[in-house]
Amino acid sequence: MDALVRVEGRGHAGDMTDAHAHPQHPHHGRVRSYSWMDPEPDLAAMRRMSGLDYLNQNMDQVERAFRAPIGRTLDFRPVKFEHGVAVFEGFPAEFHYNPIGTVHGGFAATLLDSALGCAVHTTLKPGMAYTTVELKVNYVRALTAKTGPVTCEGRVVHVGGRIGTAEARLVDRAGKLYAHGTTTCLIFPME
Repeated sequence: MDALVRVEGRGHAGDMTDAHAHPQHPHHGRVRSYSWMDPEPDLAAMRRMSGLDYLNQNMDQVERAFRAPIGRTLDFRPVKFEHGVAVFEGFPAEFHYNPIGTVHGGFAATLLDSALGCAVHTTLKPGMAYTTVELKVNYVRALTAKTGPVTCEGRVVHVGGRIGTAEARLVDRAGKLYAHGTTTCLIFPME
């Protein structure tokens, strides 16, 4: 079942809905609405397909490319998966802003985490899964709505039987670096 959320506020997530609004602060300003698909993964496909094939199958189905609700929530999407590589594109906007007028660091961290984890995922054999056990993010400069689209490319450094590591960079269209990071992932058989 699809879900729909209506976010009202002053261009940020602080004033989510009427149920969360402070009664003395009426809603003024921007509204953002979005929908998402049922986030339940296809476990049968994950058991029979390699990580790369599974991710690319989802990319090939346009309606599933945004299957993970976090992509809709933060406005980012997968662009490319190859063995050991995952690329995502994000769109910094006002609704990502923190109280000091820049995009919250969680936006960059989420793009990095997605590219890093999926880079490891592309190397997995059928029936194997992973989870992030460590994420290190280095912020180089602030993102704003004026930055424009950003790309995050994750690349595997090493994948063994139980541990995978990867590194990623978040850049704008001109190649200017905004953040970079590394991950360690635990690899395990699906139950």
